Amino acid sequence: MIAGPDGFEDAAVVRVSDDVAIVQSVDFFTPPVDDPYDFGRIAAANALSDIYAMGAVPLCALAVAGFPRGFDPVVIGEVFRGGIDVAGEAGIAVVGGHTIEDAEPKYGLVVTGTVHPDQVWRNAGGRAGDDLVLTKPLGTGVVANALRADAAAVSVMEAAVRSMTTLNRDAAAALRAAGPPHAVTDVSGFGLVGHLHELAAASGLAARIRLDALPLLDGVLDLARAGNIPGGSRRNRDAAAAFARFADGHDPLLAALACDAQTSGGLLAAVAPGSDGPGVVIGVLEEGPAGLVLVD
Repeated sequence: MIAGPDGFEDAAVVRVSDDVAIVQSVDFFTPPVDDPYDFGRIAAANALSDIYAMGAVPLCALAVAGFPRGFDPVVIGEVFRGGIDVAGEAGIAVVGGHTIEDAEPKYGLVVTGTVHPDQVWRNAGGRAGDDLVLTKPLGTGVVANALRADAAAVSVMEAAVRSMTTLNRDAAAALRAAGPPHAVTDVSGFGLVGHLHELAAASGLAARIRLDALPLLDGVLDLARAGNIPGGSRRNRDAAAAFARFADGHDPLLAALACDAQTSGGLLAAVAPGSDGPGVVIGVLEEGPAGLVLVD
């Protein structure tokens, strides 16, 4: 086993030969949007992200789902169609799966990929002085929460869906071409600060980011200002008190977005300074207590 339960890695990695390792991950959740087809697309892109974060190439997928008894079969079909379409975009097939009866709709994928054992990306390995790059804008948690209150403009929702359904495949390829990166993870439910804490801790370093450098979805700051910060993001912000230091006078809305629970977020990577890779440079790794996140 190359990667397993320890270390908060994005997927499990098992060596099967000198040249091949199998990478596996599973992810599923309740609908973040109303449209069933978009739900399937988002869930599939989110599940595939863990494979790309390990430097692997997806091979195939299994669907996992739950729906209430008597749920509209047309809606169920649209969810599965969305997942199949995004899997197809990734160059793989959904080759089977399992569905159960559940009170609330849930959908996702078990994804299997392959990678050379010597080319696995880990969330450890960052070096002092590395740039920290983020490949997608933040704010999907806030937008999804605003959608539940019918408070998100159509243009804002469409931008969030575009981001959540964009595969991290191209970002991973660009990181590989520019590097390879020293450490990689993807940003999901623990928010940027939470996942950066894991990467920094695994690398034995501290991290420093700038709130004014964070890429944000269009319109998300106004939604946060209007009170659409979800409970999960608020809990992330509270939990960050244990490992993050926010500079005096920081913008609390930007801090909330730095902790916003993401769905199908971008890749977060530690790369050599000045690397010509994808995404936005949001900070650096530096010597300091392992896992400490300094937020300027």
